Amino acid sequence: MFSFLKNKQKSILGLDISSTSIKLLELSKSDAGLRVESYGVEPLPENAVVEKNVAAIEEVGLAVRRLRERSKTKMKSVAVAVAGSAVITKTIEMPIVLSDAEIEDRLYEDADQYIPYPLDEVALDFQVQRASPKNPEMVEVLIAACRRENIEARVEALEIGNLTPEVVDIEAYCVQRSFDLLNLQLNKMTGQEPKQQVLGVVDIGATMTTLSVLTGSGVPYTREQLFGGKQLTDEIQRRYGMSVAEAGYAKKFGGLPDDYEAEVLMPFKEALVQQVMRSLQFFYSATAYSDVDHIILAGGTASLEGLAELVASKLGTPCTIANPFAAMSVNPDIDEASLMNDAPAMMIACGLALRSFD
Repeated sequence: MFSFLKNKQKSILGLDISSTSIKLLELSKSDAGLRVESYGVEPLPENAVVEKNVAAIEEVGLAVRRLRERSKTKMKSVAVAVAGSAVITKTIEMPIVLSDAEIEDRLYEDADQYIPYPLDEVALDFQVQRASPKNPEMVEVLIAACRRENIEARVEALEIGNLTPEVVDIEAYCVQRSFDLLNLQLNKMTGQEPKQQVLGVVDIGATMTTLSVLTGSGVPYTREQLFGGKQLTDEIQRRYGMSVAEAGYAKKFGGLPDDYEAEVLMPFKEALVQQVMRSLQFFYSATAYSDVDHIILAGGTASLEGLAELVASKLGTPCTIANPFAAMSVNPDIDEASLMNDAPAMMIACGLALRSFD
């Protein structure tokens, strides 16, 4: 068994390995609340991670090492995540009298009923959820299985980076773990008392956009689509004859020709809004929900000027850029302006770092 779902045994770093960068986060907790102790972002070479799979283990490992040294954290234990598309999850029922060891034995005996891969090719984990609403003598058990190669590549990269992997999580569960932080952010913005809401978190990565609908309890609804900020970078390259590095820099810091806003940026933003609308329609058709209370934009592309306003106007739903640190204090050694600038892209790292307090 691998620790997809189990609670950790000691404090851990959150380390999010995405397609274009690695994000590190260390949190502490006291009576005053959560505090950011260290953080950092390290860019990755192109194609080191492809569609959230580690393709260049040594390059990723060396980037992890640089990031840990630059962040000055003293911690070595770390949690990482795999994409939801890499994991098979299923909820089954088992007798309430079974111990964890007995549940594990049964899962291995019956694995071929739940997993379409040979057992020696997967890492398997489970978590007892709650008593069955249908039968008081049974409990619901969430099982998760991932191809072992996806996990082993991350573990090897972490070991090159002088870190010790303790937990492998699932990205959507990391976002779910940050639910209370997002609610705090919204309540701080509105000045209203805490209110449980249905949140649609849209994480816009380099190559993939993921919708996670959070309700504060249970497994989040999640849907991934191959669409991301790289498409904007590619279009800048094509139209203006730039290299990848030049296009990425211009996208972030400006200096593009006058026609960029109307001819390149606005069509991209409108296409992104269509992706969000399509993902939400799939959610509504698959569940009893017909609306979400608020949309949160996360990921490196979330901060595009005017994107949140465009989403809100097109969907008729309030939209905010994610900041999981809105209610946290920050170590004075950290550049707080940089942290807040990176905040929308730190959702998964934050959810991983929160494993320290499970």
